[in-house]
Amino acid sequence: MRNIKVILQYEGTRYQGWQRQEKNGNTIQGKLEAVLTRMCSYPVEVNGSGRTDAGVHALGQVANFHIDTDMTPEEIMQYMNVYLPEDIAVIQAQEAAERFHSRLNAKGKTYRYRVLNSNVPHIFDRRYVYEVPESLDMEAMKQAADILCGTHDFKAFTSVKKGKKSTVRTVEAIDIERVGEEIRFTFKGNGFLYHMVRIIMGTLLEVGMHKREAAQVEELLTSGTREEAGMLVPAKGLTLVEVHYS
Repeated sequence: MRNIKVILQYEGTRYQGWQRQEKNGNTIQGKLEAVLTRMCSYPVEVNGSGRTDAGVHALGQVANFHIDTDMTPEEIMQYMNVYLPEDIAVIQAQEAAERFHSRLNAKGKTYRYRVLNSNVPHIFDRRYVYEVPESLDMEAMKQAADILCGTHDFKAFTSVKKGKKSTVRTVEAIDIERVGEEIRFTFKGNGFLYHMVRIIMGTLLEVGMHKREAAQVEELLTSGTREEAGMLVPAKGLTLVEVHYS
């Protein structure tokens, strides 16, 4: 069996996230497996680098699957793009080492969250940005973001109530830049917890609106209490930009 690695782009608006669901075939993984199963005439399982939530987009999601075929990676990519929905695309396909696993071998990820800081709607961007008309203090948000960088227990920034897995993660950088009326928040880290980026975003926006002080973010890291952190912002503003491997 050959191991094929693919890089995917998708608009997540109409999907129930990445992960296959028994009672709902409208997921990214489900669509990919349906096409590959059709191509190979036997069930094919697709491994993703991680699960994106319902409504989250991807510019560089990575996946891999094992198949028995004489088709070249380019032919596999072409076949998939013919039969996949128009809002999912394979932009790269290549032969991978037998033991390569898109999730287990991933060393980190980069996400971007887009905020439209305007009271005038941008119709053609509405599926990709979160509209925040209030004035936002850029310097205060950057101060709060600096506190979050580094290795911390991000228990206060996840929707998972309890679990055996560690909630310690390393955030390498949070870059915040204004481009016209849009503010882009770029997160790079070794891994992110369930809803972590979206809760951090809610917290940063509350700092930007002066609903909380930047210094309070350090208290959240210490307390580990989800209820004290910011709101969970909508999924539509979030995009998985890149998955990093060694």
